[in-house]
Amino acid sequence: MNTTTKPNRLLLALMGLLLAILLIGAGGFMWLNNNGDGNAALGIGGPFALENGDGKPVTDKDFRGKYMLVYFGYTFCPDVCPTTLNAVADAMDKLGPSASRLQPLFITVDPKRDTPALVKQYVAAFGPSIEGLTGTPEQIAQVAKEYRVYYAEHRTGTGPNDYSMDHSSVLYLMSPIGAFIAPVRADQSGDEIAANLKKLMG
Repeated sequence: MNTTTKPNRLLLALMGLLLAILLIGAGGFMWLNNNGDGNAALGIGGPFALENGDGKPVTDKDFRGKYMLVYFGYTFCPDVCPTTLNAVADAMDKLGPSASRLQPLFITVDPKRDTPALVKQYVAAFGPSIEGLTGTPEQIAQVAKEYRVYYAEHRTGTGPNDYSMDHSSVLYLMSPIGAFIAPVRADQSGDEIAANLKKLMG
């Protein structure tokens, strides 16, 4: 009798300890996000200094008080970027009044070609809700590092513009104080993105 109950008690005790650790860990993660320190804990997001479509300096602090939905891409992107930005623009329409609480940002990873004027023209094709940002190669490298974004030039020929950009494709939802909240899948429809944002923004 004792030989069978002792192992069972030990197993239950270990399971209880494991559950407690998991609950504490989950609670700590939620606390970090609820207190605006999610980006510090996960290493995603941070300050940036870029230019908008009018060539004016823009920093992350200019968007305080609003959620930011940040996407990295480039204007010569043949498929993923326009598809994603179309979905984001559609999601903004689906959000209704809640859209006023959110600012979608398109940050180029191709600063050599994507001038402020070109970025402005590009995002305007998807509607008035998305703001395009560019900068020097050093500025883009810095903000990409802050958001843990991968990008690399892929040569397609010998000419100066014969290249495409390989890049990660993720939407980053940031809080009104600039803290990382959650990634949003970029391969979703506008309806799906809007539904996710409603849950995440509360």
